[in-house]
Amino acid sequence: MNIYEDNFCYIKLNDSNIPWLIIYAKEKQKELSDNIQVSKHIFNLAIFIEKEMIDFFKPTKINHASFANYLTQAHWHIMARFSDDGFYPECMWGKKQSDILKDYTKNIDEFCNILKEKLKTFSQTSPQ
Repeated sequence: MNIYEDNFCYIKLNDSNIPWLIIYAKEKQKELSDNIQVSKHIFNLAIFIEKEMIDFFKPTKINHASFANYLTQAHWHIMARFSDDGFYPECMWGKKQSDILKDYTKNIDEFCNILKEKLKTFSQTSPQ
């Protein structure tokens, strides 16, 4: 599900039991350093999303990640983490800590709608 798109990137919702968004560079750059302007925009969006996730979900922690080994397109993950999300304190790709995976996405549609509205003014207020 696309949350947002502009001239530099687009944001998708990742299928998970936690709130997890991924920002993708629109151009097929392999590394974030390939285009500094796009990378700064992605980082600004990541911080914006982090703050919105904290306000809305009240998570234990926000995780950021950018591996891009399987998908060699520059992208950035933002995940709201909870102490009982099933993997915590490990990363979401790490060893599962519990067989009980609590679903923290019951309000994800509401969050995405709020985020979409707030992102309408993001490009006007984000430093480039």
